[in-house]
Amino acid sequence: MISVQDWEDTQLLWDYQQMHHEPRPCSVGLGLGSHDLGVADATVDLYRRGMMPLIVFTGATSRTTQDRMPRGEAEHYRERALELGVPADAIIVEPHARNTGQNITLSRTLLEERGVDVSSVLLVSKPYEERRAYATARKLWPDVEFISASTPMTLPEYVDSIQDARLVIDMLVGSLQRLLIYPAQGFMISQDVPDDVIQAYERLASRGFTSRLVPESVGSTPKASA
Repeated sequence: MISVQDWEDTQLLWDYQQMHHEPRPCSVGLGLGSHDLGVADATVDLYRRGMMPLIVFTGATSRTTQDRMPRGEAEHYRERALELGVPADAIIVEPHARNTGQNITLSRTLLEERGVDVSSVLLVSKPYEERRAYATARKLWPDVEFISASTPMTLPEYVDSIQDARLVIDMLVGSLQRLLIYPAQGFMISQDVPDDVIQAYERLASRGFTSRLVPESVGSTPKASA
């Protein structure tokens, strides 16, 4: 049962994840693999608007995607982009990354190996992971400018598109937890997290929305980095 309070708390986490960056032309677009093909659609839309000349789709499979994307997240994204009319030579596939950090580092290595000069990246993720993706990318590729983007939509619209409300809430809780604990572990830059967002996260975790928390931190209350 998802209560009214749960939805209010989820909305706070959703709003916090939105970076509100204005898309602008970048050296490359980086579509982060996930269960959500909407990331591929958003990347294609930005490509059509002239925001990048080249797309990298990155991602292997995870427990969430191994059934629905058996050929790998990046490959399914590529197939979707081709269906939508993107030329094959404008797409690079990075098929090995299994987390956000690897999405960044393996894509960076692939682009360097191909001699692509990168000064800016349009980072395309799920709407509820804009901030997490940005904080990770800034830590692991600090000499490049990142613009964070996703499909423009509301939380109810996103839940309707995924058809799994609990999964969406669990993912939001997991994303916020990582923003709180990963800077100290060297995985991403620190972000200011408002008190009301932390309190919403704690309430949702106490209500059992914990399936995407880092296992060793379940039941603990990580604090925001300064």
